[in-house]
Parts: sequence; structure tokens; C-alpha cells
Amino acid sequence: MDDKTRLYIYAFLSRVFTEELDDKALNDLYENEALLETIGEETLKWFKTNDLEYLKEQLNIDYNSLFGINNHPIESAVMDSKNEILVGLQNPVMQFYFSHGYDLNLENSKLYVPDHAGIEFGFMQSMISQNDKFTQAEFLQKHLLNWIVPFLVAVKPMADTPFYRDLCDFIIEFLMSDYSALIDEVGVIHA
Repeated sequence: MDDKTRLYIYAFLSRVFTEELDDKALNDLYENEALLETIGEETLKWFKTNDLEYLKEQLNIDYNSLFGINNHPIESAVMDSKNEILVGLQNPVMQFYFSHGYDLNLENSKLYVPDHAGIEFGFMQSMISQNDKFTQAEFLQKHLLNWIVPFLVAVKPMADTPFYRDLCDFIIEFLMSDYSALIDEVGVIHA
């Protein structure tokens, strides 16, 4: 897969996890049949058989249920047995960003933790822009793949909409494929 497509997918994933889909994001998604089909056949069918107002309402309810009320797509909360969210440099993801020169300004973000899925996908997008393949592979290995895969496996059965159910499968397949391609290119990352 070319870097432009990868960049687009990580940007899309960052947006999807950051907040509910607004009218523009929903319209863009609705008009992109290829992306809907890539996410999943059920998603494409569901989008094409329902009007935008219904889709928006159902997607917003599902988003808030999945990622706001019942679960939190935050690495430290998933990985910590006490469900504790780590902040500042005590957070391993923040340390990773800092050691790789990634300037994260959470004051201008709707997300207040550095290891939220939306920010981690955004970091991958930034590393693709910088063509830093080694850091991409290292971040996937040390962070995203360790927590997002089990998180999505657990969240999928709770999803009420085809979009979020299919998205869970799509993300897992995409990340595994992306990591494999990066390892083929840069070699094995040693912890």
C-alpha cells in the first residue's frame, strides 16, 4: 500500500476516534463508496439503505456508548490493571513522543491524554508524513498493536451499528498488514 493511502487511513482513524461524526465527516463518508466497501460490506449496505439523519443519530449513539460511556480508547487505561490513565512523562506513550521529537499540544485538543487512540493514529499519520518507517514500525510494535487489537476485539460485540462492528475488523486487519509491510521494509524491531 502506498504512503498516501496509509496517510489517509490513519487520518481517517484519528478522526473517527476523536469525536462523533459531524455532518461534514458523515457526508464525506457517505459519498465515499470505496471506503465504505473497504470498511465492510455490511457498512456499505447499511449506509446505502438509510438516510443521513438516521445514520448520524445511530452512529453518534454508538460512538458515545462504545468510546465514552462503556469503554475508553486510551492505551494506559486498557493496559493498566487498575484502569488508571497516566499523564505527563509518566505515560510511556508521551515518553515515546518526546524521544522522537513529536510535539504534542493537548491544550488545543478535545482529547486530554496522549495515549488516546485518536492521538496515536495521528502520530502514525505524522510519522508517515515524515517518511520515518522505523519509528512507525516501532510505535506499532510497542504501543498500538499491544492494546488496540484486544480493545477492538472486546468492543466489537458491543457495537450496535454495522459501521463500528466492521470498523473493528478493518482496523485490526489494516494494522497487522501495515506492520508486516513495515517490518519487511525496515527489519525486525528489537525491544
